[in-house]
Amino acid sequence: MMKIFLIIFTVLFSLSSCIDEPTQQPDNHKGNFEALWKIMDTRYCYLDYKNINWDSVHTVYETRMDTSMTDFELFDLFGEMLGELKDGHVNLYSNFNRSRYWKWFTDYPSNFNNNLIYNNNYLGFDYLTVGGMRYAKIFNNKVGYIYYGDFSDRFSDTNISYIFSYFKDCEALIVDVRNNGGGYLDLSEQFASYFFTAETVTGYMQHKTGNGHSDFSEPVAIKTPTHKNIKWQRPVAVLSNRMSYSATNSFVSRMKLVPNAVIVGDSTGGGGGLPISSELPNGWMVRFSSSPMFDASMQHIEWGIAPDVKVDLKTSDTENGYDTIIEMAITLIIK
Repeated sequence: MMKIFLIIFTVLFSLSSCIDEPTQQPDNHKGNFEALWKIMDTRYCYLDYKNINWDSVHTVYETRMDTSMTDFELFDLFGEMLGELKDGHVNLYSNFNRSRYWKWFTDYPSNFNNNLIYNNNYLGFDYLTVGGMRYAKIFNNKVGYIYYGDFSDRFSDTNISYIFSYFKDCEALIVDVRNNGGGYLDLSEQFASYFFTAETVTGYMQHKTGNGHSDFSEPVAIKTPTHKNIKWQRPVAVLSNRMSYSATNSFVSRMKLVPNAVIVGDSTGGGGGLPISSELPNGWMVRFSSSPMFDASMQHIEWGIAPDVKVDLKTSDTENGYDTIIEMAITLIIK
Protein backbone atom coordinates (compact mmCIF):
# COMPACT_ATOMS: atom_id res chain seq x y z
CA MET A 1 0.00 0.00 0.00
CA MET A 2 2.81 2.40 0.90
CA LYS A 3 4.47 1.90 -2.50
CA ILE A 4 1.22 2.56 -4.34
CA PHE A 5 0.51 5.59 -2.13
CA LEU A 6 3.94 7.06 -2.87
CA ILE A 7 3.47 6.57 -6.61
CA ILE A 8 0.05 8.24 -6.55
CA PHE A 9 1.34 11.05 -4.30
CA THR A 10 4.32 11.68 -6.59
CA VAL A 11 2.09 11.86 -9.68
CA LEU A 12 -0.45 14.11 -7.96
CA PHE A 13 2.29 16.37 -6.56
CA SER A 14 3.96 16.80 -9.93
CA LEU A 15 0.65 17.55 -11.62
CA SER A 16 -0.63 19.80 -8.86
CA SER A 17 2.44 21.97 -9.32
CA CYS A 18 0.71 23.20 -12.49
CA ILE A 19 -2.33 24.32 -10.48
CA ASP A 20 -2.29 27.77 -8.93
CA GLU A 21 -2.58 27.80 -5.15
CA PRO A 22 -5.79 29.54 -3.98
CA THR A 23 -5.44 33.02 -2.50
CA GLN A 24 -5.03 32.80 1.28
CA GLN A 25 -8.34 33.76 2.87
CA PRO A 26 -8.89 35.22 6.35
CA ASP A 27 -10.22 33.00 9.12
CA ASN A 28 -13.76 34.33 9.26
CA HIS A 29 -17.11 33.17 7.90
CA LYS A 30 -16.63 34.85 4.54
CA GLY A 31 -13.01 33.76 4.20
CA ASN A 32 -13.75 30.12 4.99
CA PHE A 33 -16.68 30.13 2.58
CA GLU A 34 -14.55 31.54 -0.25
CA ALA A 35 -11.72 29.11 0.49
CA LEU A 36 -14.04 26.11 0.40
CA TRP A 37 -15.78 27.25 -2.77
CA LYS A 38 -12.47 27.92 -4.53
CA ILE A 39 -10.95 24.57 -3.58
CA MET A 40 -13.89 22.75 -5.14
CA ASP A 41 -13.99 25.11 -8.13
CA THR A 42 -10.38 24.44 -9.08
CA ARG A 43 -9.70 20.93 -7.82
CA TYR A 44 -12.92 18.90 -7.75
CA CYS A 45 -12.94 16.70 -10.84
CA TYR A 46 -16.61 16.20 -11.73
CA LEU A 47 -18.11 19.70 -12.06
CA ASP A 48 -18.39 19.55 -15.86
CA TYR A 49 -19.23 15.85 -15.98
CA LYS A 50 -22.14 16.38 -13.58
CA ASN A 51 -23.21 19.64 -15.27
CA ILE A 52 -22.96 21.58 -12.00
CA ASN A 53 -23.03 25.38 -12.27
CA TRP A 54 -20.64 26.06 -9.40
CA ASP A 55 -20.86 29.83 -9.90
CA SER A 56 -24.61 29.67 -9.27
CA VAL A 57 -23.98 27.57 -6.18
CA HIS A 58 -21.69 30.33 -4.93
CA THR A 59 -24.40 32.94 -5.43
CA VAL A 60 -27.10 30.90 -3.68
CA TYR A 61 -25.07 29.97 -0.61
CA GLU A 62 -23.29 33.30 -0.22
CA THR A 63 -26.66 35.00 0.25
CA ARG A 64 -27.45 32.58 3.06
CA MET A 65 -24.30 33.49 4.99
CA ASP A 66 -24.71 35.46 8.21
CA THR A 67 -21.86 36.70 10.39
CA SER A 68 -23.92 35.81 13.48
CA MET A 69 -23.91 32.11 12.56
CA THR A 70 -22.47 29.70 15.11
CA ASP A 71 -19.79 27.24 14.00
CA PHE A 72 -22.44 24.52 13.98
CA GLU A 73 -24.71 26.55 11.69
CA LEU A 74 -21.83 27.49 9.39
CA PHE A 75 -20.73 23.85 9.19
CA ASP A 76 -24.26 22.76 8.25
CA LEU A 77 -24.42 25.41 5.52
CA PHE A 78 -21.06 24.30 4.09
CA GLY A 79 -22.16 20.66 4.26
CA GLU A 80 -25.36 21.48 2.40
CA MET A 81 -23.37 23.29 -0.30
CA LEU A 82 -21.07 20.29 -0.72
CA GLY A 83 -24.16 18.10 -1.00
CA GLU A 84 -24.86 19.79 -4.34
CA LEU A 85 -22.00 17.67 -5.72
CA LYS A 86 -23.89 14.42 -4.98
CA ASP A 87 -20.64 12.66 -4.14
CA GLY A 88 -20.12 10.22 -1.29
CA HIS A 89 -16.39 10.98 -1.41
CA VAL A 90 -16.98 14.62 -0.45
CA ASN A 91 -16.84 15.29 3.29
CA LEU A 92 -16.18 18.25 5.54
CA TYR A 93 -14.42 17.46 8.83
CA SER A 94 -14.42 19.57 11.98
CA ASN A 95 -13.79 18.88 15.67
CA PHE A 96 -17.51 18.33 16.18
CA ASN A 97 -18.96 16.80 13.02
CA ARG A 98 -18.41 15.25 9.59
CA SER A 99 -20.67 16.15 6.69
CA ARG A 100 -21.72 13.34 4.36
CA TYR A 101 -23.88 12.73 1.33
CA TRP A 102 -25.87 9.50 1.61
CA LYS A 103 -28.45 9.67 -1.18
CA TRP A 104 -26.17 7.68 -3.47
CA PHE A 105 -27.53 4.60 -1.68
CA THR A 106 -30.55 5.67 0.43
CA ASP A 107 -32.59 6.49 -2.68
CA TYR A 108 -32.31 2.86 -3.88
CA PRO A 109 -33.39 -0.61 -2.70
CA SER A 110 -30.84 -2.12 -0.31
CA ASN A 111 -30.88 -5.57 -1.97
CA PHE A 112 -29.09 -6.99 1.04
CA ASN A 113 -30.33 -8.63 4.23
CA ASN A 114 -27.56 -9.36 6.68
CA ASN A 115 -29.64 -11.97 8.51
CA LEU A 116 -30.10 -14.06 5.37
CA ILE A 117 -26.44 -14.78 4.70
CA TYR A 118 -25.98 -16.13 8.25
CA ASN A 119 -28.72 -18.75 8.06
CA ASN A 120 -28.01 -22.39 7.31
CA ASN A 121 -28.53 -21.96 3.57
CA TYR A 122 -25.34 -19.90 3.33
CA LEU A 123 -22.71 -19.03 5.95
CA GLY A 124 -24.60 -20.38 8.96
CA PHE A 125 -22.73 -20.15 12.26
CA ASP A 126 -19.79 -22.45 11.55
CA TYR A 127 -18.25 -20.41 8.74
CA LEU A 128 -14.51 -19.79 8.49
CA THR A 129 -13.12 -16.27 8.65
CA VAL A 130 -9.76 -14.67 7.88
CA GLY A 131 -8.62 -11.29 6.57
CA GLY A 132 -12.12 -9.85 6.81
CA MET A 133 -13.51 -12.65 4.63
CA ARG A 134 -16.17 -15.06 5.84
CA TYR A 135 -16.52 -18.19 3.78
CA ALA A 136 -18.29 -21.53 3.57
CA LYS A 137 -19.38 -24.19 1.10
CA ILE A 138 -23.02 -23.91 0.03
CA PHE A 139 -25.43 -25.62 -2.37
CA ASN A 140 -24.47 -29.16 -1.34
CA ASN A 141 -20.78 -28.19 -1.27
CA LYS A 142 -20.81 -27.39 -4.99
CA VAL A 143 -20.30 -23.64 -4.57
CA GLY A 144 -17.79 -21.70 -2.53
CA TYR A 145 -19.21 -18.57 -0.92
CA ILE A 146 -17.16 -15.60 0.33
CA TYR A 147 -18.64 -12.56 2.02
CA TYR A 148 -16.21 -9.64 2.12
CA GLY A 149 -17.71 -6.58 3.75
CA ASP A 150 -14.87 -4.05 4.00
CA PHE A 151 -11.90 -3.30 1.75
CA SER A 152 -10.22 -1.83 4.82
CA ASP A 153 -9.78 -5.37 6.19
CA ARG A 154 -6.46 -6.59 4.89
CA PHE A 155 -5.89 -10.10 3.60
CA SER A 156 -2.75 -11.85 2.37
CA ASP A 157 -1.88 -14.17 -0.49
CA THR A 158 -1.62 -16.92 2.11
CA ASN A 159 -5.18 -16.24 3.28
CA ILE A 160 -6.53 -16.49 -0.28
CA SER A 161 -4.46 -19.58 -1.02
CA TYR A 162 -6.06 -21.38 1.93
CA ILE A 163 -9.54 -20.19 0.97
CA PHE A 164 -9.19 -21.39 -2.63
CA SER A 165 -7.72 -24.67 -1.40
CA TYR A 166 -10.76 -25.11 0.85
CA PHE A 167 -12.96 -24.67 -2.23
CA LYS A 168 -10.85 -26.94 -4.47
CA ASP A 169 -13.71 -29.39 -4.99
CA CYS A 170 -16.32 -26.70 -5.66
CA GLU A 171 -17.57 -26.16 -9.19
CA ALA A 172 -17.86 -22.39 -8.85
CA LEU A 173 -17.39 -19.45 -6.51
CA ILE A 174 -19.51 -16.55 -5.27
CA VAL A 175 -17.82 -13.37 -4.07
CA ASP A 176 -20.35 -11.22 -2.22
CA VAL A 177 -19.32 -7.56 -1.83
CA ARG A 178 -22.76 -6.12 -1.13
CA ASN A 179 -22.70 -3.40 1.53
CA ASN A 180 -18.92 -3.14 1.17
CA GLY A 181 -18.43 0.62 1.32
CA GLY A 182 -14.82 0.50 0.12
CA GLY A 183 -11.43 0.99 1.71
CA TYR A 184 -7.95 0.49 0.26
CA LEU A 185 -7.77 0.72 -3.52
CA ASP A 186 -4.74 -1.57 -3.67
CA LEU A 187 -6.80 -4.37 -2.10
CA SER A 188 -9.34 -4.16 -4.92
CA GLU A 189 -6.48 -4.71 -7.37
CA GLN A 190 -5.00 -7.52 -5.31
CA PHE A 191 -8.31 -9.37 -4.91
CA ALA A 192 -9.11 -9.08 -8.62
CA SER A 193 -5.63 -10.34 -9.59
CA TYR A 194 -6.51 -13.86 -8.40
CA PHE A 195 -9.10 -14.19 -11.17
CA PHE A 196 -7.14 -12.96 -14.21
CA THR A 197 -4.95 -15.20 -16.36
CA ALA A 198 -3.00 -12.29 -17.85
CA GLU A 199 -2.27 -8.68 -17.00
CA THR A 200 -5.23 -6.67 -18.30
CA VAL A 201 -6.01 -3.00 -18.78
CA THR A 202 -9.16 -2.68 -16.67
CA GLY A 203 -9.56 1.09 -16.55
CA TYR A 204 -8.06 4.55 -16.83
CA MET A 205 -7.43 7.57 -14.62
CA GLN A 206 -6.87 11.26 -15.25
CA HIS A 207 -5.37 13.99 -13.05
CA LYS A 208 -6.09 17.70 -12.77
CA THR A 209 -3.49 19.78 -14.60
CA GLY A 210 -4.98 23.26 -14.16
CA ASN A 211 -7.67 25.32 -12.49
CA GLY A 212 -10.22 24.83 -15.26
CA HIS A 213 -13.02 22.37 -14.65
CA SER A 214 -11.87 20.22 -17.58
CA ASP A 215 -8.10 20.63 -17.24
CA PHE A 216 -6.99 17.00 -17.13
CA SER A 217 -4.01 14.93 -18.16
CA GLU A 218 -4.21 12.28 -20.84
CA PRO A 219 -5.78 9.05 -19.53
CA VAL A 220 -3.36 6.76 -17.70
CA ALA A 221 -4.04 3.04 -18.00
CA ILE A 222 -4.95 1.09 -14.86
CA LYS A 223 -3.71 -2.47 -15.18
CA THR A 224 -4.84 -5.43 -13.12
CA PRO A 225 -2.05 -7.99 -12.87
CA THR A 226 -2.47 -11.73 -12.68
CA HIS A 227 -1.13 -13.43 -9.60
CA LYS A 228 1.79 -15.72 -10.38
CA ASN A 229 0.68 -18.61 -8.19
CA ILE A 230 -2.92 -18.12 -7.05
CA LYS A 231 -5.62 -18.34 -9.71
CA TRP A 232 -9.32 -19.15 -9.68
CA GLN A 233 -10.27 -20.15 -13.24
CA ARG A 234 -13.67 -21.72 -12.65
CA PRO A 235 -16.92 -19.71 -12.87
CA VAL A 236 -17.27 -16.87 -10.38
CA ALA A 237 -20.23 -14.61 -9.58
CA VAL A 238 -19.69 -11.21 -7.96
CA LEU A 239 -22.69 -9.90 -6.01
CA SER A 240 -23.13 -6.13 -5.78
CA ASN A 241 -25.64 -3.55 -4.60
CA ARG A 242 -25.82 0.23 -4.24
CA MET A 243 -23.70 0.16 -1.08
CA SER A 244 -20.82 -1.40 -3.02
CA TYR A 245 -18.83 1.83 -3.15
CA SER A 246 -15.42 3.35 -3.86
CA ALA A 247 -12.74 0.59 -3.77
CA THR A 248 -15.56 -1.96 -4.13
CA ASN A 249 -16.78 -0.07 -7.17
CA SER A 250 -13.25 -0.40 -8.58
CA PHE A 251 -13.16 -4.13 -7.80
CA VAL A 252 -16.45 -4.76 -9.61
CA SER A 253 -15.25 -2.70 -12.58
CA ARG A 254 -12.14 -4.88 -12.78
CA MET A 255 -14.08 -8.13 -12.41
CA LYS A 256 -16.24 -7.14 -15.40
CA LEU A 257 -13.20 -8.07 -17.52
CA VAL A 258 -12.73 -11.58 -16.07
CA PRO A 259 -13.84 -14.01 -18.83
CA ASN A 260 -15.64 -16.49 -16.57
CA ALA A 261 -17.14 -13.93 -14.19
CA VAL A 262 -20.68 -12.59 -13.98
CA ILE A 263 -21.83 -9.56 -11.95
CA VAL A 264 -25.20 -10.23 -10.28
CA GLY A 265 -27.51 -8.01 -8.25
CA ASP A 266 -27.83 -4.25 -8.46
CA SER A 267 -25.65 -1.44 -9.78
CA THR A 268 -22.83 -0.41 -7.48
CA GLY A 269 -23.00 2.94 -5.72
CA GLY A 270 -20.13 4.49 -7.65
CA GLY A 271 -17.44 6.62 -6.06
CA GLY A 272 -15.09 6.68 -9.04
CA GLY A 273 -13.00 9.68 -8.05
CA LEU A 274 -9.72 9.32 -6.18
CA PRO A 275 -10.16 11.49 -3.05
CA ILE A 276 -7.65 13.89 -1.53
CA SER A 277 -8.01 16.50 1.25
CA SER A 278 -7.40 20.22 1.74
CA GLU A 279 -7.61 22.56 4.73
CA LEU A 280 -9.72 25.68 5.32
CA PRO A 281 -8.34 28.72 7.22
CA ASN A 282 -10.19 27.64 10.40
CA GLY A 283 -8.62 24.18 10.33
CA TRP A 284 -11.62 22.29 8.97
CA MET A 285 -10.64 19.67 6.40
CA VAL A 286 -12.50 18.98 3.16
CA ARG A 287 -12.12 15.70 1.29
CA PHE A 288 -13.11 15.59 -2.36
CA SER A 289 -12.76 13.62 -5.59
CA SER A 290 -9.70 14.90 -7.44
CA SER A 291 -8.96 12.34 -10.17
CA PRO A 292 -11.70 10.73 -12.26
CA MET A 293 -11.53 7.01 -12.93
CA PHE A 294 -12.96 5.18 -15.94
CA ASP A 295 -13.65 1.61 -16.99
CA ALA A 296 -11.76 -0.13 -19.81
CA SER A 297 -14.04 1.55 -22.37
CA MET A 298 -13.24 5.02 -20.98
CA GLN A 299 -16.69 5.35 -19.42
CA HIS A 300 -16.94 7.14 -16.07
CA ILE A 301 -17.55 4.84 -13.09
CA GLU A 302 -18.58 7.69 -10.76
CA TRP A 303 -22.27 6.75 -10.92
CA GLY A 304 -21.66 3.00 -10.51
CA ILE A 305 -21.23 -0.25 -12.44
CA ALA A 306 -24.31 -1.96 -13.90
CA PRO A 307 -24.57 -5.71 -13.20
CA ASP A 308 -24.60 -8.29 -15.98
CA VAL A 309 -27.77 -9.72 -14.47
CA LYS A 310 -30.07 -7.35 -12.56
CA VAL A 311 -31.76 -9.05 -9.60
CA ASP A 312 -33.70 -7.65 -6.63
CA LEU A 313 -34.44 -9.42 -3.37
CA LYS A 314 -37.95 -10.88 -3.34
CA THR A 315 -40.02 -10.66 -0.19
CA SER A 316 -41.31 -14.19 -0.72
CA ASP A 317 -37.75 -15.57 -0.84
CA THR A 318 -36.68 -13.55 2.18
CA GLU A 319 -39.58 -14.86 4.25
CA ASN A 320 -38.43 -18.41 3.45
CA GLY A 321 -34.79 -17.75 4.34
CA TYR A 322 -33.46 -17.44 0.79
CA ASP A 323 -31.43 -14.64 -0.76
CA THR A 324 -32.79 -14.11 -4.29
CA ILE A 325 -29.49 -12.70 -5.55
CA ILE A 326 -27.41 -15.59 -4.22
CA GLU A 327 -29.88 -18.10 -5.65
CA MET A 328 -29.72 -16.45 -9.08
CA ALA A 329 -25.92 -16.48 -8.94
CA ILE A 330 -25.95 -20.22 -8.21
CA THR A 331 -28.23 -20.78 -11.19
CA LEU A 332 -25.93 -18.82 -13.46
CA ILE A 333 -22.62 -20.44 -12.45
CA ILE A 334 -23.81 -24.03 -12.00
CA LYS A 335 -24.79 -25.40 -15.39
